[in-house]
Amino acid sequence: MSTLEIKDLHVHVETKEGIKPILKGATLTVHSGETHAIMGPNGSGKSTLAYTLAGHPKYVVDSGEALLDGKDILKMTPDERAKVGLFLAMQYPVEIPGVSMTNFLRTAKTEIDGEAPGIRQWAKDLSAAMKRLKMDPKFASRSVNEGFSGGEKKRNEVLQMLLLDPLYAILDETDSGLDIDALRIVSEGVNSMRSPFRSFLVITHYKRLLDYIKPDVVHVLADGRIVRTGGGELVDELESRGYEFLKEAEGAEKA
Repeated sequence: MSTLEIKDLHVHVETKEGIKPILKGATLTVHSGETHAIMGPNGSGKSTLAYTLAGHPKYVVDSGEALLDGKDILKMTPDERAKVGLFLAMQYPVEIPGVSMTNFLRTAKTEIDGEAPGIRQWAKDLSAAMKRLKMDPKFASRSVNEGFSGGEKKRNEVLQMLLLDPLYAILDETDSGLDIDALRIVSEGVNSMRSPFRSFLVITHYKRLLDYIKPDVVHVLADGRIVRTGGGELVDELESRGYEFLKEAEGAEKA
C-alpha cells in the first residue's frame, strides 16, 4: 500500500513584479485506493500544486515535503518521479510535432518499465486503450496532440495514463474543454483504473466531473492552503453556494 503525503508545502513563482507566493502551507494525505478531489477559486494554487508535484521548474519550493512511500519526490527529477509511479494529466497538453503518438507512448512505457514492451503486445494494448476511449485508430500515427481538438488532447492524456499504469495519477482540470459525451468517456477511462493499489488526485472546478468520478474525500484549496475537507456533501455545498461560504465561515470564526 502506498501513501502520498504533502506536508506544509510553500511554493512561489517569479514574475516581472517579483516573487509571488502561491502555496502557503498546503497539507494533505492520499492513501492507496483513494480518490481525492481538490476544488477552489481561480488563483488558489490548484494547478501550482499539480505541477509542483510533477517537477515543473517554474514552481520553486521554499519549504515543505511531498512524500511518496516516505521518499521525498521534491528531491527527484521529473522522470524519476514518473518512474516511482507519479503521473500528471495536464490541463493544457502540449503539441510535439514530428513525434508520432505510437513512438511517444512506447518510449514513455519503456522508460517507466525499464524495458521495451513487445511490439505485438504493445500494438494490442494501444488498440484496446484507444478503443476504450473511442479514439480513431488513425490518431496513433499522428504527431502528439498536433491538430487535436481540446477534447482529443484530454482523451490522449487519459490514454497515456491507461498505458503507463501509474500508482498515483493527478488530473489537472481534465474536464475542461470536454463536451458531454467526451466527459463521460474520459471519466469511464479513469474509473476503469480505480483499484486498491492506485490513487487519484482530481483537480476540478465543476461538480459535473465528480458526478462521474466520485471522490472519497473533497478538499477546498484557497489562498494557497487547504481550508476545508469533507465528502460529497462539500461538492454540493460549493455547487449551491459558491465560494462565498468560505468568507462567511472565516468571518464566523473571527467573531
